[in-house]
Amino acid sequence: MTFSILTYDRETGVFAAAAATGSLCVGGWVLRGDIEAGLVASQGTAPSSFWRDDALRQMYGGASAKAAVISVTEPDEGRGQRQMIALDRTGGTFGFTGAGSVPFADHLAEDGLAIAGNMLVGRRVLQAMREAALGNHDTPVDRMFAVLNAASGAGGDVRGLLSAAVLVLAPDRPPLDLRIDHDAQPITALRQLCTRAHQSPYHDWLDEVPVLRDKTRQPHAN
Repeated sequence: MTFSILTYDRETGVFAAAAATGSLCVGGWVLRGDIEAGLVASQGTAPSSFWRDDALRQMYGGASAKAAVISVTEPDEGRGQRQMIALDRTGGTFGFTGAGSVPFADHLAEDGLAIAGNMLVGRRVLQAMREAALGNHDTPVDRMFAVLNAASGAGGDVRGLLSAAVLVLAPDRPPLDLRIDHDAQPITALRQLCTRAHQSPYHDWLDEVPVLRDKTRQPHAN
């Protein structure tokens, strides 16, 4: 039903994630992040929002991605219908794909990068996403759209796509958390929304709100 990616850049401290699916509201269901914890994507035939939120809380408390994923997946008797990847605040990653996931379903987890997908046309979708993520890109946002487009170009979700989301967390910028919940061309619509979010007056206002490196930042004096 879904493909997703989580990344971390140690040089900049930026976390970035993206997801798309052939159903509605992928951003609300799948992605969660915290600049002081990391990123989580919880998906599947019957995804658990508790997995997503519990794992993120554990990583905020210092747990590794591996420990958090194991902690939330092992006790769940319905885990066969679910899938999850996590990336902690040090760049560690781990994933789980339930044995009952709709094929093709699998995940990749390596340092600073985690990818997952289910109901895909095949492994080539995950491989295309990884190749796109490891390429050269001007910004984390550009990287995420390259990954989404690569997945779609490789066949993506067997049903086509209806929703897409991108999440970028940076130490010196407010969160970029954008979602297209229903559209015939959700990646294109998401890119258009992202372009608007980088234009005035919205983008100018972002210079005035608190960020990790300055949690008490205030509006500029006129």
